[in-house]
Amino acid sequence: MERVESVEAGVDKLIELYDASCQLARDVVASGDYTAYNHVLYPKIAVEITEWVPVDRGEPFGYVDQAGTYSAALSRPDLMAPYLTSQLRALCANYETQLRVGYSDIRIPPEYIRGVEGLSEVRASYSDSVPRPTLDDVHDGIIDGEWEWFHGPEKPLFHFGPQRFDIACARIEHYTGISVDSVQRYILFTNYDMHTREFVNFAERALEKEGTRYTKLIQAHDESRQMPRFDLVTDDGDGITMINIGVGPSNAKTITDCLAVLRPEAWIMIGHCAGMDGRMRIGDLILGNAYERRDNLLDDHIRRDQPIPAVPEIQRTLEKMVEKIYGEDPSLMRTGTVLSTGDRNWEWKSPQELWNWLRGSTAAAVDMESCTIAANGYRYRVPYGTLLAVSDLPLHAVPKLPAGAQAFYSNSKEAHVMCAVKAMEKLAKNPERLRTRKLRRTIGEVPLR
Repeated sequence: MERVESVEAGVDKLIELYDASCQLARDVVASGDYTAYNHVLYPKIAVEITEWVPVDRGEPFGYVDQAGTYSAALSRPDLMAPYLTSQLRALCANYETQLRVGYSDIRIPPEYIRGVEGLSEVRASYSDSVPRPTLDDVHDGIIDGEWEWFHGPEKPLFHFGPQRFDIACARIEHYTGISVDSVQRYILFTNYDMHTREFVNFAERALEKEGTRYTKLIQAHDESRQMPRFDLVTDDGDGITMINIGVGPSNAKTITDCLAVLRPEAWIMIGHCAGMDGRMRIGDLILGNAYERRDNLLDDHIRRDQPIPAVPEIQRTLEKMVEKIYGEDPSLMRTGTVLSTGDRNWEWKSPQELWNWLRGSTAAAVDMESCTIAANGYRYRVPYGTLLAVSDLPLHAVPKLPAGAQAFYSNSKEAHVMCAVKAMEKLAKNPERLRTRKLRRTIGEVPLR
């Protein structure tokens, strides 16, 4: 590996090496000399911290527990260049370091390289020369703090291996229908088309304003996509992406598992919920400040008794936007525990079953996605939040029925969406507020955010 003199030179070199590998792959496939594919490799960066010193106790990232070599094999360094540059600058500012960049020993499967065709012929004749996109190399061992990843001769610098990164990007594009390149760093999740329509209306108005920071709105033209995505883009990537993730915790986990590799600044769920308090009214807002996980999806990664804390910076910003848009009626919004279940028809339990199911719970709202999104935000160190609107009161003889639901939706959708949009805009003005240590681990943590 070659020593580089600056962070900027190191990131440029990563991009150069990755581009060269991709071009070699295209040339190999075009020429038919597949033995040369052995040189199609992911680039790697290693940061040697020669001496450990205490750093400012307020540092949100860019610090380590001990001296040593921290390294990462990376995919798409061009896509991640602003992130890598800012993170490596912070690390190198805190310690005496030496940077080295070169090729890793991990080959890039051609399925992850744009412009490579003729794969069926390659597979048929040269399976040993051309790597498959094996799931054996796709894991979350680093993000989940598994022992072996943190006790080798080199410690992890980044949260994900390159094939984990690549398959995540491929799935984002598959589910949403848009290139991963335009995903913005502030992400809104919903499961309603009406919310995405309101977002598009806002985006079109924002793009018409003089001096707007937004440059374009990108959306999939194929309406059959499972998770339609809408990117309101800025030049530096701090715009807003909204994704209609559909219904259920499995979808919520799928998309957040993938988006996490892009290291977004924040994600927020806006949706509807069942209100659990008889004093509530249809249209009331619930700002989630605790999460009761009954979805069972992440139990192998995060213990059920592990608390998922609220992120105060997001909480306060959402609360201020609700006050600004709805007015200061204190009864309209309440903070409370959100319970998420994988059973859409949970309220069909018998009265005794509901009593036993909810006994001891402080849940103010029940939905299907919020806890999954919050728990994966906690797991992936991505600040998260939840703002739900009460659409039914099933314990108090107000079930969700089509006529009442449509009336509620038509009256609430714009204000609900705008609370989240304006909160994201405010957070984007000062992202440093989100970059705190509260989501970082005591052990099993990487230097980068």
